[in-house]
Amino acid sequence: MSSTKRGSSSGKNANAEAKAAKSSERNDDCERIAAIDKQLVELLDRRARIVQRLENQNAGEESLQELWKWQLAAEKQAAQVPKDSPLKSEQVAEWLRHTASVSFQPLSSKTRIAYLGPQYSYSYLAAIRHFGEASNLMPVATIGAVFQELLRDQSKFGVVPVENSTDGRVVDTLGMFARFPVHICGEVLLPIHHCLLGRCSRNEVTEVHSKPQALSQCRTWLAQHLPDARLVEITSTAAAAKLAAEKPGVAAIASREAGVHHGLHVIDANIEDNANNVTRFVILGGSPAEPTGKDKTAIMFQVPHQPGALADAMLVFRKSKLNLTWIESFPIEGSRSEYLFFIELEGHQERPAIRQALRQLKKQALRLEILGSYPKDQSLA
Repeated sequence: MSSTKRGSSSGKNANAEAKAAKSSERNDDCERIAAIDKQLVELLDRRARIVQRLENQNAGEESLQELWKWQLAAEKQAAQVPKDSPLKSEQVAEWLRHTASVSFQPLSSKTRIAYLGPQYSYSYLAAIRHFGEASNLMPVATIGAVFQELLRDQSKFGVVPVENSTDGRVVDTLGMFARFPVHICGEVLLPIHHCLLGRCSRNEVTEVHSKPQALSQCRTWLAQHLPDARLVEITSTAAAAKLAAEKPGVAAIASREAGVHHGLHVIDANIEDNANNVTRFVILGGSPAEPTGKDKTAIMFQVPHQPGALADAMLVFRKSKLNLTWIESFPIEGSRSEYLFFIELEGHQERPAIRQALRQLKKQALRLEILGSYPKDQSLA
């Protein structure tokens, strides 16, 4: 046998041995993953049993809120992910949220959570971000219906949008607070990344459907890339995705999750004009949140319609050295020149400085409603 043939045979053997070694290593890794998954299932079972015992000791909404508080505390561990880990801290936090919602699903099934539907709307995404996917979520047709769910005691919690970084305040939500000052116990900051979804290519799109706010948040992109397409306002982004799945030539602006649910492909991703587009949602209902050290307090008030009344009200916060994080005026129904003012400030209402400021404001205001104190959502900090 020539040296060339011997070399070729030797090379083939080496390649075969390398492939066999890689295959053996893959098999070992798969076995390690299976062993870890088994441990995870065992730990999840242990967690669920502890939750069940706690439920038996203290059933009801209070127990559920206590568990959510522990859930938020557990999520802080997400920040401890090693810097060289392939996992991102938000991915770990999301996994912990879902784990918590699964483990106390028997308890949460008794506690309905209303949100502006349908499923896979941005309100739905905010709800699962806060409560977890296994929670008892109830879609309703309007923001007003979310408030009504709580007022009629049909749901214990509600999720509604209150402001967007591009479009500003959500008028329907402020209008409902003006009529029914429901308690706020939390907030969710949700990055809004719009996708153009459909079952056709971009040059085949003749109509783009979405809710007015989503169309507004993508108006520059639409003018540049789909100038001839007809823009159609619809009740929700998720409803637009459903229509795009049924009607040829129609595309929807909605979340990627809505597209997956309705079998659409992403024609273009992240088409929002503001790359830092964020909608803030508030969690309605529940018991007052305890101080965490990083809280906000929301109030709504009306001052007399006379010169300097609002300026005097603002001095209350200045004298108490309180930092305002949000202020909105809202016209009072039936009046052309009188307003309600929505204010959010840093700190919990139990802080002495805030208690003192609110006592002083109450003396000056025609109406004062403390909407709630709640932990800041620091996920985007």
